Amino acid sequence: MSSFIEQVLVFIGSAIILVPISQRLRFGSVLGYLIAGILVGPHGFKLIHDSESVIHFAELGVVLLLFLIGLEIQPAKLWSMRRHLLGLGGAQIAVTSVCFTAAGMAFGLDGRAAGVIGFALSLSSTAFAMQTLAERNQMNTEFGRSSFAVLLMQDLVAIPALAVIPMLGAGARASTFTWNAVLIDAGVLVFLMVASRLLIRPAFRFIASTNMREIFTAATLFVVLGVAVLMQKIGLSSALGAFVAGVLLADSEYRHELEANLEPFKSLLMGLFFIAVGMGVSLDLIFQRPLTVFLLAIAYLAVKAAVLYGVGKLFRLSHENSKQMALTIAQGGEFAFVIFGMALQFQLGPAESLELLTAVITVSMALSPLLSIIDAKITQARHAAKPQYDEIQGETPKVIIAGFGRFGQIFARVLRAQEIPFVAIDHDPEQIELVRRFGNKVYYGDAARVDLLEAAGARQAKYLILAIDDVDVSLKAARQAIENFPNLKIFARARNRGHAFELMGLGIEEIKRETFDSSVYFVGRLLVHMGMDPVRAANIIEKFKRHDEIMLVEQFKVRHDDASMLSVSQQGVAQLAQVLSEDSTRSYVDAKN
Repeated sequence: MSSFIEQVLVFIGSAIILVPISQRLRFGSVLGYLIAGILVGPHGFKLIHDSESVIHFAELGVVLLLFLIGLEIQPAKLWSMRRHLLGLGGAQIAVTSVCFTAAGMAFGLDGRAAGVIGFALSLSSTAFAMQTLAERNQMNTEFGRSSFAVLLMQDLVAIPALAVIPMLGAGARASTFTWNAVLIDAGVLVFLMVASRLLIRPAFRFIASTNMREIFTAATLFVVLGVAVLMQKIGLSSALGAFVAGVLLADSEYRHELEANLEPFKSLLMGLFFIAVGMGVSLDLIFQRPLTVFLLAIAYLAVKAAVLYGVGKLFRLSHENSKQMALTIAQGGEFAFVIFGMALQFQLGPAESLELLTAVITVSMALSPLLSIIDAKITQARHAAKPQYDEIQGETPKVIIAGFGRFGQIFARVLRAQEIPFVAIDHDPEQIELVRRFGNKVYYGDAARVDLLEAAGARQAKYLILAIDDVDVSLKAARQAIENFPNLKIFARARNRGHAFELMGLGIEEIKRETFDSSVYFVGRLLVHMGMDPVRAANIIEKFKRHDEIMLVEQFKVRHDDASMLSVSQQGVAQLAQVLSEDSTRSYVDAKN
């Protein structure tokens, strides 16, 4: 017991010293955990010796991470990702595997060994990439979603690959693969789908009714770990099983409660996982052949980043999104360690080469957070070397449009048709280049800067159309306009309900959620096509809109209190049902009369 507590103290102590320093230096928490593992491990100060058992325990963090990711993705959303999942992810795996397989054969490996190693090198670290995206709030960006699709496809493909590798080894038998295993796997997945509806959700509902939070937490852990163990028993990945369980519970009413309960465990275990990876870094090999290891790691990152960028452009991602995806997931992955171990076991590669590649992948993980930092510095230096924004002179508009995407362009078209003078500002060079081709006059600039608003004529203008896509930039621009140009009446676009609450908190009254009107209008069209009288359908839609606007105000009042927010939302659902039910009753009575 004393030894266990000492090890815990070493892990916690190293993390609380090095991770904040790494964060303060803007290297991210992952690099801090890695350095902590290197220092306390068997190749550092030797404070912890058994890195193998630590990493097996810490893999629970990856299991919980994928379960939480699954909770964010409903089955319908997963289906909608199929193009990026199969196309983007599949192309990345295929092209990268071919490149590294060819390199392996050029260095004298036979086809089987080169193929296995090439595939292993094509994989990226789900743990590293997802942690980085979460820390930077980039999961919902286009490159964040694309990166996740690639990582998920890699995890899906890695599972059958682990089953195939033994068949390629010395003395392997083709009978390793059986249809019985396929049927068992399919049966377990069907069982999980049924159990999530008929067993797990009623169980959560019963446990929640007891108001015993610790038992709910225990039940959550039991479900996640139970599914992970079940998947391992049938030869599949525990992490993949946890992801499937999360997807199946994504539309559960307890989704947010499950997330809140698991987040602390996930964060702690993910930190421990990264420390364990750092402990496995062979400093002896790196010190013996430092130039070889680092040059190979840099070459590996360069090849993989180039393939990712090319595949991103092939699937019509912008230059910036393709670049960010390449920087985020260019590093090697945890599955490569497993595959190298199996390759060694089944004599699919020389031990010296596999040990060297293990060090290369580990170094690529350590270098990965630095890539984004270097890119940010280069971008900052490039912008500093030339005028960053257009110079605006002599403008006296009535309206200023901040953000010239799809939303802002609608305003511009109507105002131009009515010959109402306006100034449009956007901070995306690619967007500006595109809209200028169609004859639009748009200035490149940051609408959150007071001097630029001043130059655009904010003192004389009457209205500011806030159509900026980025929520944080939108709120910053709103605050600057309110503080410095009280003469401006702000019409603000809100990305979602949370964004609307923030804008309302600033005192802005004219707010429109970007998809609200189009969505309710289309629902009205659906009702008409289903046979409803057009007048009645319009009446229902109008009542829904009024009710939703009232609910927006009521939810805004209690937005910082989760319990009150839930209560108000539930009352709103009941009230809406009552209002629409009354409409149906009156329509029936009118029809009879």
